[in-house]
Amino acid sequence: MKEKAAELAVVSNKTFAASTAVNLHHYDISSALQTTLEFDELIAIFCNKIQHTIPHNGVVYTNPEFDLDYKRGVLARHSCSYALKVEEQQLGELKLTRSQRFSKDELKMLESLLCCLIYPLRNATLFQQALKMAFTDPLTKVNNRTAFNDSLLREIKRAHRSGSHLSLIFVDVDHFKSINDQYGHECGDLALASVAAWLKDSVRGSDAVYRYGGEEFVILLSDTDIDGAMVIGERIRADIESHTLAYGMDVLNLTASLGVATLKGDDTVDSLLKRADAAMYRAKRQGRNRVEADS
Repeated sequence: MKEKAAELAVVSNKTFAASTAVNLHHYDISSALQTTLEFDELIAIFCNKIQHTIPHNGVVYTNPEFDLDYKRGVLARHSCSYALKVEEQQLGELKLTRSQRFSKDELKMLESLLCCLIYPLRNATLFQQALKMAFTDPLTKVNNRTAFNDSLLREIKRAHRSGSHLSLIFVDVDHFKSINDQYGHECGDLALASVAAWLKDSVRGSDAVYRYGGEEFVILLSDTDIDGAMVIGERIRADIESHTLAYGMDVLNLTASLGVATLKGDDTVDSLLKRADAAMYRAKRQGRNRVEADS
């Protein structure tokens, strides 16, 4: 009986030691994940922490809600993927890869450790959703003026520092007041939302569209000189003109006037905006449905 008891005691101590080690590993990961609300940083921290326990060569994390496609390391032949969610809230998909198969024990351990990642990802999701709402125009679903002010100041500083080009395009929907007067504000709202969608389809992936106010939009073009901005502006003008808007039994043809300005060496936020705005009003005065460059 003593030998049996001693044997059981040893087994019990081993089990306790293993359980304690796992709990400490969980605590270490959970603590590290409390330091950020950025998705890429959370994934990097998590993967660094589990590297010793579950060696891997490459990581892919995708989150369609935020257009996020994070990759790190070298993608290898064997992989394990997990769709992450909590309480029906989608949190993206994580994939680890390496040249050898993952063992059942490793996968079991990984599934246990992923519990440490779920709630930090949910917190990051809630935070990013709140930011998105704060910087998004609710009607048109493009960035709002607050987001534009922040982005423009940052891009001007970057352009001055690096010596790169930066251009703006002001877009103003022609005869918008008459649309509201003749068809009502519901039609006016539909027109603005439609123009915003057309603008997003017309610009490059690196360009950003903002609702500046009323029927006016602004497009921020990084690394783009005046010639390039004029080409984009003309494409936008033509795309808007080519669309029709159906409202009830009526079909509306919309046009817009555009003003283009490029950052100069002594420009401030205000001076750049004034020059783009002046170019847009010159397009209005010269007949509308045209693109004018800052003189």
